[in-house]
Amino acid sequence: MALSLAINDLDADYGAVKALRGASLRVEAGETVALLGTNGNGKSTLMKCIAGLVRPQRGAISLTIDGAAHDLSRLSTEDIVELGVAMVPEGRRLFPRLTVLENLMLGAFRKAARRSIDRNLAIVFEAFPVLKERQAQLAGTMSGGQQQMLAIGRALMSSPRLLLVDEPSVGLSPLLVSQTITKIGELNQNLGLTVLMAEQNFNQAIRIASRGYIIVHGEIVVAAASVDELRGNDIVKRLYLGGAT
Repeated sequence: MALSLAINDLDADYGAVKALRGASLRVEAGETVALLGTNGNGKSTLMKCIAGLVRPQRGAISLTIDGAAHDLSRLSTEDIVELGVAMVPEGRRLFPRLTVLENLMLGAFRKAARRSIDRNLAIVFEAFPVLKERQAQLAGTMSGGQQQMLAIGRALMSSPRLLLVDEPSVGLSPLLVSQTITKIGELNQNLGLTVLMAEQNFNQAIRIASRGYIIVHGEIVVAAASVDELRGNDIVKRLYLGGAT
């Protein structure tokens, strides 16, 4: 399926606080694109703008599917989900008093996903066997790593075309971060998912990314066409590689 996401000159504010300043990026079908930056630099705001959770003050967010362009900045979150955009939010945002299975089923409300519940459940359980084993467990009693699996699984239940993953490493041990990032890469490869991942862990993100962007104080300061180009960038060396040359 032909798909592309184009963000052009995006500004977003929280009152007097300027969160995004002319941000532009592109994601093409089948890519895993990393949006890299330290805390408080606008990664999550940009993801929320795509999902319709934050309205930009200026700029365009265009999702093109099979030649038809959709201006996401003018659509409700519900309509954006119906187009096939699923978000794994920072902090997971599960329903802690519902079971694993109930949380997963909440991801399947999109019309196109209702016909594929059994197939999508099979995909989720194959990707995350622990979720199959713990279908009846309350989400709030699971470990952080298991909750992250559940948050990703819930997004997969919507039959997404574009998967937005916001800060998957937050609150996880280094081993679980590595396992989670690896699993996101496998979903891209095995399911052909298009992925935009906001992440501050540079070394983990570039293991699975096709290419990436660096955001600083709400501005895209690096747009690299490859992971090698990212590694060689002076800003990346200063921010992430300890000033190595």
